[in-house]
Amino acid sequence: MKNSRLIFFLITGMIAMASCSSGQQYSGTKLKTKEDTVSYFLGITYGSSLKQADVDVIFNYDAFGKGIYEATRSDTLPVSEIEINTYLNAFFAEFQEEQLKIQYEDYIAENKAFLEENAKNDSVISLPDGLQYRILEESTGPQPEDTDEVKVNYTGWLIDGTQFDSSYDRGEPAVFPVGAVIPGWTEVIKLMPVGSKWKVWIPEDLAYGSEAPQGSAIIPFSTLVFEIELLEINPEK
Repeated sequence: MKNSRLIFFLITGMIAMASCSSGQQYSGTKLKTKEDTVSYFLGITYGSSLKQADVDVIFNYDAFGKGIYEATRSDTLPVSEIEINTYLNAFFAEFQEEQLKIQYEDYIAENKAFLEENAKNDSVISLPDGLQYRILEESTGPQPEDTDEVKVNYTGWLIDGTQFDSSYDRGEPAVFPVGAVIPGWTEVIKLMPVGSKWKVWIPEDLAYGSEAPQGSAIIPFSTLVFEIELLEINPEK
């Protein structure tokens, strides 16, 4: 009901503006009637919002106009709202990520070059998916499985040495299910025996990718560097 009232007042206001504007011409568009003018002004209003959202580059204006026509002239939508929302959410998430990749192009290249150089170190083991690690302290203890909970001490940095997290600084080890963390952590924790300490380099696609945690020093598309000490599996609470 509120949306209907908003649209009513918007159109009413546009018509009031248009009443003084019939017979005008804007950018080659002739507006002979109040209906012509209100249609044009509504188009400008929607277009301005779209421009601010920076989505103009993806637009097919013929399809956009047809969608408006069908939505306003049909009793039922030709596509379900669930299908529309699912598609649009996925599309704009992908669109936003592509825009971020352009914004962070140099940083992505810097992280890629870092991992390529780091892999040349004889003490670094590189896995097929890009994850890298070095064994700092060996152990013959058991290794966690997907269904286990683990207790660990760790410190995390970006490739430039910026520290973004540390259980040591908090004075308390972290406890969490193996499958409840970023993919790179889940993968490496299952390889570590209890009592071991590893240094780990996790590429962005196994970390947070473009979705850097809010309030963190982590930048989108960051390689994450950790020193991880596996203390216990399924610790008593």
